[in-house]
Amino acid sequence: MRTAKLVFLIIFSKKLMEHSAWFKTWFNSPFYHILYKHRDDTEARIFMSNLAEYLHLPPKASILDAACGKGRHSAFLSSNGFKVTGFDLAPESIAYAKQQYADLPNLEFFVHDIRETFKATSFDYVFNLFTSFGYFETDEENIKTIQALANSLHNQGVLVIDFFNANKVTKMLPHKDQKNLDGIDFLIEKSLQNRIIVKDIRFEHEGNPYHFQERVMAITEQDFKSYFNVCGLSVQACFGSYSLEKFDLNTSERMIWILKK
Repeated sequence: MRTAKLVFLIIFSKKLMEHSAWFKTWFNSPFYHILYKHRDDTEARIFMSNLAEYLHLPPKASILDAACGKGRHSAFLSSNGFKVTGFDLAPESIAYAKQQYADLPNLEFFVHDIRETFKATSFDYVFNLFTSFGYFETDEENIKTIQALANSLHNQGVLVIDFFNANKVTKMLPHKDQKNLDGIDFLIEKSLQNRIIVKDIRFEHEGNPYHFQERVMAITEQDFKSYFNVCGLSVQACFGSYSLEKFDLNTSERMIWILKK
């Protein structure tokens, strides 16, 4: 009986390790950038402009773009005179950002894990944008991540977290979709497994089959409020869209949290 239980625990632990590592391979894959190449700079500029106006960002404010991807938000902010630092776990994305935006002043990029504090008490603002959160399997890891982001802020600094509205998204699951991009047919299936929204991405390329997964926790409004309370953050506002419309639990696409340390 003990042997059977030990085998079960080993298998279960292995599955958790596989699940927790999905973003390390997928985000660094060239296919990830093909699938999401429709994310354009126009949307980023509109959101950043609205956010900067709402926050009354002072000239030369120091901003940390946490999980910055290829750096499009960071680049826009830097081009508007702010001192910006971006980090991401994917070395390929950071290499691209460094090369693409090498001529922009007051902008630097690093490879870093969002769960660990980056330059404690060094920034006026920390931005975590476009659902670059919720990749972990437990509330404890989510809290650890938010605390790490808060640790990077000066006293009275502001943290912005942009996440999807889980209440609306989960009502549309399960869901199937197919996209042809750069000659690749992506079959995408979304499902809710316990509290995790699982996106299975299957396709063939040069005769080889591929299967990637995205796993994002369906974090509710109340979940977030609980996390913020534990981390000592006060909610200043919550918006439901990139045009900063008021958040509505049933209709809003996003949950954009404005928080103060």
